[in-house]
Amino acid sequence: MVAARTAEANRGRDIAVLDMRAITPMFDYFVLATGSSRRQLHAMSEEIDHALEEGLGDKRLGIEGYIESRWILLDYGDIVIHLFEPETREYYALEELWAHAKRVPFEPKPV
Repeated sequence: MVAARTAEANRGRDIAVLDMRAITPMFDYFVLATGSSRRQLHAMSEEIDHALEEGLGDKRLGIEGYIESRWILLDYGDIVIHLFEPETREYYALEELWAHAKRVPFEPKPV
């Protein structure tokens, strides 16, 4: 939930957390969030990285898409974070692709 809360703190929208444990042995959770600009996606990815690495001691295993900034993927092994621009998220529709995954309740904090 740290990744989801950090995305929210950086104005991420449509945040979803999917429990993947019953579906694949590759990872435990997906965190998905939408950003409105390249700058915002970069800020979210950097803040999530900081929160997980420095706050929890999780080491990032990989990052994809940072330069293009349409879909940034942060891989922490058990947790994979997907940060999208709106059109890219709609196009790839990961929530539909992984529709059998259980959604972890995530309520945005009131503004």
